[in-house]
Amino acid sequence: MRFSKMHGAGNDFVVLDLRDGTPAPAPALCARIADRHFGVGCDQILTIETASTAEAVAAYRIWNADGSPAGQCGNGARCVAAWLVRDGVAPADADFAIESPAGRHAVAHDGQSGFVVDMGPPRFDPACIPLLGFEESIEYALPLAGETLHFGAVSMGNPHAVIEVEDAAHADVLRIGPAVQAHAAFPDSANVGFAQVLSPTHIRLRVFERGAGETLACGSGACAAVAVLARRGRVVADAKVAVDLPGGRLQIRHDPLRGTLLMGGPAVFVFEGEWL
Repeated sequence: MRFSKMHGAGNDFVVLDLRDGTPAPAPALCARIADRHFGVGCDQILTIETASTAEAVAAYRIWNADGSPAGQCGNGARCVAAWLVRDGVAPADADFAIESPAGRHAVAHDGQSGFVVDMGPPRFDPACIPLLGFEESIEYALPLAGETLHFGAVSMGNPHAVIEVEDAAHADVLRIGPAVQAHAAFPDSANVGFAQVLSPTHIRLRVFERGAGETLACGSGACAAVAVLARRGRVVADAKVAVDLPGGRLQIRHDPLRGTLLMGGPAVFVFEGEWL
């Protein structure tokens, strides 16, 4: 089984071409491939598949390191775009579209070595996230381990909880992240972001992801953080916001015409291999 190892701002992937009809790897195989000691090592596995419509050049699905499926992956979308351009399926000098489990996404070249992906609209309705036991609000309060946790929540095709912190570097990610994911309010778990506002156009972010733990970057998490903070007036809604993650910087911008979020950043090939 041939694969490509790629990363987007340190969020790393094993990319498999399944357009010939090869079935997606079973959860146990995903976990073996993702293992950083006994496998290739990655945060997620991306499977490239045939698109369901002529409007997209290809489709992709996302499998977490534990083998569970994911609904969206922004850094993965850029890596899929780069893979398809290299493969000759997508144009190297024009926009194109790809399909994810969350829908169809327009992709544009950023004029350098990365891509800008339309990640769709943020959805704040608790039923869409899903978030149980709450009416829609800009901020929620959740009793958790003897304290009250304040957070925002949004779906970017996958569920996100966003917690604003004074210092992301010292946020209690490894304790709070799993506790939020395991809470009954998030029946499908959630990606938990810890966001520090540096200015109206600049934030720092760490994300504890479903099925993967803390990753060096999370594209959908960057979109979620900007969406939640813009709703509170903490960042500028219609300007490009720089999101610094441990693995690098992403750029998030609101498209006022479509009501969607545009995410830009790098997509890097690391090596090619064969799983025996």
